[in-house]
Amino acid sequence: MRDVRIGAIGDSFVAGVGDPEHLGWVGRLAAASHRDGLPLTLYNLGIRRDTTRDVLSRWRRELPLRLRVPGGGPIEARVVVGVGVNDTTASPGTHGPSSRVGPAASAAHLEMLLGELSDLGWPVFVAGPPPVADPEQTARIADLDARFAGVCAGLGVTYAPVLGALAEDPVWTAEVAAGDGAHPGAGGYARLAEIVTGAWREWLR
Repeated sequence: MRDVRIGAIGDSFVAGVGDPEHLGWVGRLAAASHRDGLPLTLYNLGIRRDTTRDVLSRWRRELPLRLRVPGGGPIEARVVVGVGVNDTTASPGTHGPSSRVGPAASAAHLEMLLGELSDLGWPVFVAGPPPVADPEQTARIADLDARFAGVCAGLGVTYAPVLGALAEDPVWTAEVAAGDGAHPGAGGYARLAEIVTGAWREWLR
């Protein structure tokens, strides 16, 4: 039997903020995998407001503790990454508002993170950043989404974009608008999970 252990690292969307069922999209995919006959151990390491820079700086303290067994036991370690939205949040600057992390730096952080995880032999699944209620921020997210897709393609890492589908999804947009302008409720997270299910199953195969 496969002993699959997944560390999901990233931001509040990985943590499932806003979901009254406390599953988010990652928990729903893990539950679906169990129903499909592949039980797995999931460690959710999402943190609110985390950027690509934050995740890059903390993964070494958190993932190895959960994905390595003393003595080198026969486990199948994998990593899920979800970042980007917080990078695009407007931050006051000397010449007007700018993103907390610039798009080129965000892409470079992701590339460095994926390279370091690859060195450990851990397969990685990257979910693209979702849209928010603010059209200007969503435009910045779209630019980052394209950059992230390019980084993952260049490294041969699974990338599951969600922005286009969610931007047109009535459940996602309604729940985000009714909430804090960024996070959906249970229905929105269920829709995100549905969108990436195909890529998720192929990644675990």
